[in-house]
Amino acid sequence: MSSPRPIVYQLNLSPSLGGAEVYTAFFARALLACGWPTEVVVAREAEFWRRLDCGGAKLSPFVGNEQLLAAFPAGAIVVVHSPAPEPLIRRLAQSTRLLALCHQALYSVAQPNYYRHAELLIPVSHYAVETLRRRGYRNIYSAPLYGLGQVAGNGEGRVVRGDLVDWDGRKARDRLLAGIDTLLARFRPTVRYVKRQGLTLGIVSRLAGLKQFPELLRHIAPQLAARPDVWLEVFGRAVGYRALRDFRQAAAPLGARVRYWGHQQDVLPVYRSIDFLLTGLPERESLGLNVIEAQMCGTPVLAPAAPPFTETVIDGGGGFLYRDPRQDGGADFGRVLDLALTPGARPDLRQQREHLAQFEFPAFRNRVDLLMKTVCGE
Repeated sequence: MSSPRPIVYQLNLSPSLGGAEVYTAFFARALLACGWPTEVVVAREAEFWRRLDCGGAKLSPFVGNEQLLAAFPAGAIVVVHSPAPEPLIRRLAQSTRLLALCHQALYSVAQPNYYRHAELLIPVSHYAVETLRRRGYRNIYSAPLYGLGQVAGNGEGRVVRGDLVDWDGRKARDRLLAGIDTLLARFRPTVRYVKRQGLTLGIVSRLAGLKQFPELLRHIAPQLAARPDVWLEVFGRAVGYRALRDFRQAAAPLGARVRYWGHQQDVLPVYRSIDFLLTGLPERESLGLNVIEAQMCGTPVLAPAAPPFTETVIDGGGGFLYRDPRQDGGADFGRVLDLALTPGARPDLRQQREHLAQFEFPAFRNRVDLLMKTVCGE
């Protein structure tokens, strides 16, 4: 009779919801689906975990370094998804088998502290592998884990304006503005999204620094402004007031053709109500779950022709890829805009089933199972 499989502990202490947290949830579902018990340790203040489908995995609040170290058995498998206190990471590396789920591409000298101490680095894309090798890492798992393009919700909910900013509680200005925003929210009317006639581009993402949306818009706004039938709808919270301010400044040339809808709990109706997903710039992006999600929902993508987008989007099939606008001032983006505006040119995602199958749950579950069998020597 075979011995029971060990618990796979996961550590994600992020205080806010982002792609790595969604990934943690479906990583937990995949583990459980193939017989690997798992427990996820999360930040105590992170209430969003209750809204994520972790497949019934045990969620434990982080209560301190010593308590956590005492809770993990010697030699336990610990998969880390987010930065954690350096002393904790060092000691976990000494007493457990520390694995790093590499959600972040290494585009500068900065890097998550747990990468440096991990026994094994688990990349989410070939591009993530490339950036790890550039920094001299060799303890990299052999195949990208990729991700899951499954979108929760039934798509029947209304799209209404939500919170625009994920306030940074460490900054006095953000705390003050958050208080004012909470007060004003009581008197704000509900604003429902209605798609406008013409071509609708949608940003479905947190407005975070790694996406580089302000830099992107500075180069493509003239192309958008020159085509009055093109609209830009923004779905997602900004990470702090400054991120929203910078985005609005870069989008100012478009005036009322840009609308801000904030956080959406159910993104399925969002994807179904836009014509193309607009990504950010590529080099800081390790995978881009929204790119996969959009295609799974039948929505094509406009993205720079560079990794990781070249791994997840087939040009002309899953959307249109264009030259980095920092290289040509957005000229090639103008070309794909005209293509997107051409009747009948919109890619049919039903023709991409073979490509997209690698981002469905059965394929992801099998990759996770193979990973854990490799780690455990099964």
